[in-house]
Amino acid sequence: MPKVKIDKSRCKGCYLCVVNCPNALLKVVPELNAKGIKPVYFSGGKCTGCGMCALMCPECIIKITK
Repeated sequence: MPKVKIDKSRCKGCYLCVVNCPNALLKVVPELNAKGIKPVYFSGGKCTGCGMCALMCPECIIKITK
């Protein structure tokens, strides 16, 4: 199963990854990061490794490894 790694400290809260995940596996953290943003996290589940989240992230903070 693919592993999804997100650098929450660099997340700017655009949530393009959340909207574009076909399996709705990305969620918003309820707490603010150091920038005052609610970052995204991988909630677990069956990631297919499609890469849409990483592709849509303008900050390139999402890495997917198989």
